[in-house]
Amino acid sequence: MGFLIRVVVNAFAIWVVTLIPALGVTVIAFPPGATLQLVLTLLLVAAIFALVNTIIGTVIKVLAFPIYILTLGLIGLLINAFLLWLTAWLTSFWNFGLRVEDFWWGLVAAIIISLINWVFGIILRPKRKD
Repeated sequence: MGFLIRVVVNAFAIWVVTLIPALGVTVIAFPPGATLQLVLTLLLVAAIFALVNTIIGTVIKVLAFPIYILTLGLIGLLINAFLLWLTAWLTSFWNFGLRVEDFWWGLVAAIIISLINWVFGIILRPKRKD
């Protein structure tokens, strides 16, 4: 259930980022491109992003642990931007998916996605039983 919630939150965060035209991050829906296809494309891109973040992101974060300490965690922003770019690269093999125009605007988009995930993580956190 946690993975499904993470995918929906990621889809919402990616959708919010695509609403900011200056970032150059777009989602191209699969044909014919109606609203349902856009929602399904967002969910597919979010699932790919969650899998990339879970599998590859974990390996990179473990290997970069000393750099995390040296930079006080700021390297995490670059790693998140790289994972977003990697997701865009993986979905570029189809005629639909995520497109990131520039790595540095992708960095800003990754920061916004992280902030949205953080807010929803606080809201959707399971309650502790006392």
